[in-house]
Amino acid sequence: MKVLFVGPSLHGEIADGRIAAAPEIVCRGPATQGDVAAAALAGATAIGLVDGRYEDVAAPWHKEILFALSEGVAVYGAASLGALRAVECAPFGMVGVGEIFASYLSGERVDDGDVAELHAPAELDYLPLTEALVNVEATIRRLAQRGAIAPELAAALATAARGSFFKRLTFEAIAARLGAPPAVAALLVANRVDQKRADALALVAQLHAHDGRRSAKPAWKLAQPTAWRRQLERLVAARTPA
Repeated sequence: MKVLFVGPSLHGEIADGRIAAAPEIVCRGPATQGDVAAAALAGATAIGLVDGRYEDVAAPWHKEILFALSEGVAVYGAASLGALRAVECAPFGMVGVGEIFASYLSGERVDDGDVAELHAPAELDYLPLTEALVNVEATIRRLAQRGAIAPELAAALATAARGSFFKRLTFEAIAARLGAPPAVAALLVANRVDQKRADALALVAQLHAHDGRRSAKPAWKLAQPTAWRRQLERLVAARTPA
């Protein structure tokens, strides 16, 4: 079984818990604490982590990813929270995918907020309501490379975007912050680069290519602190019929 935790990064790509490009993958919503470990306990052979929740509930923690890896489960991360966790857990075997992961791994990016965005609930298919900074910067960079905007405007837009709170980050808000005409916002929208989606689809391709078997268990040994043991016991109990 292959499991993918994804939400706004692939809005519109998921139907009935499946993605057309890889129908064998079980798609679930953004991961919360315990979801990755629960998937491993349920028999997953490979897990893809793209989106996760972190503000209203506890986010997936590193220990459960290490638990999955220690059980021979292949774990991939990309695009959003998955990219962050992949950088942090790469020394233990988690596989990072895509440009966003690479930018964090190299140290080019350091702020978790660069991938954050507001989105609608599951009932609206996690529709993105704001833009992630990684997408905004990719859009500005593309326009500048094509000569569609002057270097000075590109720099000003990038500065305005980076200085904006993620819950208010839209192309229209960035242009308004600069006092730029509506045509600037329209140009950004028309040339939008969705790097998060591109990286998430790259992860789907890798998950699809996985042979479906569990890997050999790693050489390192998973530490079992009390907090983790209690969490694992709760997850196991939740799977045990009353």
